[in-house]
Amino acid sequence: MPYYPMTEELASLKTALSGDFYYRETGIDNAMRMVYATDASIYQEKPLAVALPKTIADLKTLIQFARQQQVTLIPRAAGTSLAGQVVGRGIVVDISTHFGQIMEINAAEKWARVQPGVIRDDLNKHLLPYGLMFGPETSTASRAMIGGMVGNNSCGLHSIKWGSTRDHLLEAKVLLSDGSEATFKALTPTELEVNSQGADSQEKAIYQAVGHLLNQPQNQQLIRQNFPKKTITRRNTGYALDALLDTQPFENPLVPFNLCRLVAGSEGTLCILTELKINLLDLPPKENALVCIHCETLQESLQANLVALQHDPTASELVDKRIMDFTKDNPGHLPNRFFIQGDPEAILMVEFFADTQEAVQERAQNLVADLKNNNIGYAYPILVGADANRAWDVRKGGLGLLRNMPGDTQPVNLIEDCAVDAADLPAYVADVDAMLRRHNLVASYYAHAGAGELHIEPMLNLKTTTGKNLFRQVLADTVEILKKYDGSLSGEHGDGRLRGEFIPEIMGPGVYELFRQVKQAFDPQHIFNAGKIVDTPPMDEYLRYTPEQETPKHATVFNFTKEGSILRLAEKCSGSGDCRKTNLTGGTMCPSFMATRQEHDTTRARANILRQFLTHSAKPNHFDHEEIRSVMDLCISCKGCKTECPSGVDVAKMKAEFLQHYYDANGVPLRTRLIGNFTKLNSLASILPGAYNLLMSDNATGKLAKKMMGFAPERSLPRLHQTTFIAWFRKWRAQTPAPANAPRVYLFADEFTNFNDVTVGQKAVQLLHALGYEVLVPKHEESGRTYLSKGLLREAQKLAIKNTELLSQVLADGSPIVGLEPSAILTLRDEYLDLVPDALLPQAQAIAKQAFLIDEFLATEISRGQIKPEQFTTDGKNIQIHGHCHQKALSSVNATVKILSLPINYHVAVIPSGCCGMAGSFGYEAEHYEVSMKIGELVLFPAVRAMSDEVLVAAPGTSCRHQIKDGTGRLALHPVEILWDALVK
Repeated sequence: MPYYPMTEELASLKTALSGDFYYRETGIDNAMRMVYATDASIYQEKPLAVALPKTIADLKTLIQFARQQQVTLIPRAAGTSLAGQVVGRGIVVDISTHFGQIMEINAAEKWARVQPGVIRDDLNKHLLPYGLMFGPETSTASRAMIGGMVGNNSCGLHSIKWGSTRDHLLEAKVLLSDGSEATFKALTPTELEVNSQGADSQEKAIYQAVGHLLNQPQNQQLIRQNFPKKTITRRNTGYALDALLDTQPFENPLVPFNLCRLVAGSEGTLCILTELKINLLDLPPKENALVCIHCETLQESLQANLVALQHDPTASELVDKRIMDFTKDNPGHLPNRFFIQGDPEAILMVEFFADTQEAVQERAQNLVADLKNNNIGYAYPILVGADANRAWDVRKGGLGLLRNMPGDTQPVNLIEDCAVDAADLPAYVADVDAMLRRHNLVASYYAHAGAGELHIEPMLNLKTTTGKNLFRQVLADTVEILKKYDGSLSGEHGDGRLRGEFIPEIMGPGVYELFRQVKQAFDPQHIFNAGKIVDTPPMDEYLRYTPEQETPKHATVFNFTKEGSILRLAEKCSGSGDCRKTNLTGGTMCPSFMATRQEHDTTRARANILRQFLTHSAKPNHFDHEEIRSVMDLCISCKGCKTECPSGVDVAKMKAEFLQHYYDANGVPLRTRLIGNFTKLNSLASILPGAYNLLMSDNATGKLAKKMMGFAPERSLPRLHQTTFIAWFRKWRAQTPAPANAPRVYLFADEFTNFNDVTVGQKAVQLLHALGYEVLVPKHEESGRTYLSKGLLREAQKLAIKNTELLSQVLADGSPIVGLEPSAILTLRDEYLDLVPDALLPQAQAIAKQAFLIDEFLATEISRGQIKPEQFTTDGKNIQIHGHCHQKALSSVNATVKILSLPINYHVAVIPSGCCGMAGSFGYEAEHYEVSMKIGELVLFPAVRAMSDEVLVAAPGTSCRHQIKDGTGRLALHPVEILWDALVK
């Protein structure tokens, strides 16, 4: 569609909408448009505007505007589409924020009515008490929304049993291209005839046009001859006319006519969904078993698949060596490798369900016996329960894990969605593999072997002309191979702008013309997602990268060598949207998104906007852009993305680097300087701690001080102890001899323990001493955490260098150094390794290996038998733990659980919370206070409020303890305080 400057018209549209609307060329508007310029595909095109409608009235207003201005609307849910379905020049209509209500559940009839923004996994958690679930399960189910699943006709891991979204879509309330409302549902022949008659309307015209199209014998013949063979369960090329033809009054009198069959898989090109009625399934039997068939070759795994399908499994999924190898260096997936034996080229994961463990084991063992009889595979571990889920996480993480390849040659979504009959899969894969070899290409092969659809991702460098040419040629060659097997160009990821150009080639020009007639009937002005499925632009236009594109180099404070560069780290984001999961799914990443549910607050958005500006900036300082700052604003540097993002896109590291360069161009704000110099200021204030505490208490002067510093008036400020920890320790050390022959432990006296949490430090020292350790506090500087959190990297670097020099001398004896505050001690294991110069790196690495959270150290000593239960009380207590974000990302809460479970009658549980929301200074800052508290209210605050007064709340992080106090009124304790109180003295 031809677009022209329409600033006034867009401004008028903004005032007519109750939801947010972004259209300007500057500031947050421009940032939002850049964030929505891409999805999980390799396409990028800046939209005209972005709308976050709140109501159906908003949607109607958008439709009316689109009709008047000849603009296309691009419906978007989670934005995880792989074929560029939600990328385009029009107005992106994001329904993910305000259309997420579960309207009705009818357990007796097994259906639910939902808005299109309901997340699949969240829905199933809601359905759990009813013993029901929505079946289709994509690998993105923790963020994929029902509306998007309808748009792509999503299938997922268990599609061979639970089917596709089309199979479960009963009704759809929609808005048509003239703004009128319609409900598509199952119709009897009489009802269909009634809908095709009556007063003129857009709905009537659609029924007439589709009925006329399907009634033509020549059209029926075209559909029968040219659509993929019916034994291919994943058929999603073009519009599903074959599924509609297979209903009454055409071919199958037992299946009622329902336009939902056409809407499913239509990629938002026919109408806008407002409400969906979906079929529900009974939960599967409670017992499961996952057979992990280890194979020496890819072809062997495909033969295993044919054997497995004879045993009627629930799922049969492939994971290849490339994906498995990337789990070796991924902190989030490394523990999930436990089941991998040797070095298989591929593992076929075959799942069974049954009512009893005996029955499911019998089915699994029968498969293993059959495989051995056929001499297929070399190892067959059978996993159940949580172990099976961990193995499945390796398979689900495939898309993101593959983005850990170094350099510009990367796996490309191109032929990953092509499907054939499962019986044809070995031959088809052999043909594709041979074709790729002719082009000197390698690929990754994984996913839905049981359904005949392997995600085959060739490795291409799309920054080169050769790579771009191969991009087109590989798809063209694959189309020819697919014809040989009557295969489907798209199985569940859709055609979009990636494969749409090749639909006429694989389906024939006659069928393609039918598709155009369908589009014309529903959307004669092409206002719905124009350029997708039909009339698509060339598949190699509007790519993220242009041929012979340079990858700019940027001088950085952090060392990004292992990532390639800061730009290449940003480029690792696959767009798979793992950062869009909600608190119901769990995990830490991404706290601000969980609170706001806004795309610009995702890890993905932050990586994308950095990538775009670091690649295409006209400024000498590529970081000097307000748009980056606005998108980075709510990143609280929790580090969840460092481990939970399958691609390891460490936004906390990139944000700190960005801020330093942004300050270089714009100066350092006063509040930032105050927070960064927290330790220096506390050192001055500790001269008269009583006066400071009085000044900063919740009185007139305290409120004035908070206002002047830009802190939220509702916040209580940390109080200084009457003495510093270092001063106390010197006196204690002078008066307290070390136990005889005691093993030595160094305690890192971080800046928070030294000035604010002195009693925690005192009890830690006394606890270690009582347990038989010699405690020393080495000379060192502050950790630098406050500087890191505010992006003052050069100041943090000075401290990293100084501490490395100081501690390397002290720790030469091999003794451990332990810390109480996770965010401080873990700098020695994380940021210091990227801040010190190369000459100091060996020393920094040695220190990192000796640096432990005190929880980790004590847990290790318990395992060694050096600390025993009989040293602690036998009284009973219940304890709930909230782990620190950095602890979760770089260590584990398991150590905390272990040490607090040591007293034999202490019962310990972990609160399933993500981030507490305080995040250092973030929660104090006036403009961030509300979001901070929203994060706390997601899980942590309600969980704490629900506890009885007798339950102890444990939290290793000082910010976490402060947030719990401000949010609930409860006092949380450091784990060492609890252990000290439990010690038999």
